[in-house]
Amino acid sequence: MSIDIMAALVEYQAYGYYLLLTFLVVILYWYIFHLYKSEKSGRRDYEQYGKIALEDNILDEPVESMPIKQSKIEQQKRGATK
Repeated sequence: MSIDIMAALVEYQAYGYYLLLTFLVVILYWYIFHLYKSEKSGRRDYEQYGKIALEDNILDEPVESMPIKQSKIEQQKRGATK
């Protein structure tokens, strides 16, 4: 009886492995498609991120400029003074 259970568990393990592998392949291809689509539409230029490995000095220009956001404390202070 225990041999039958072990055989069934091994079979289920094989199905689980196949499903997990298929799921990971689908996620990988979706991610590659997402990167390609983002670069084609002009939202991001992923080639410029390759410069990070070459220009990694602290004084180098950043790859992307980020908008300066106010901290929540400063926003609360301004809201209280208005």
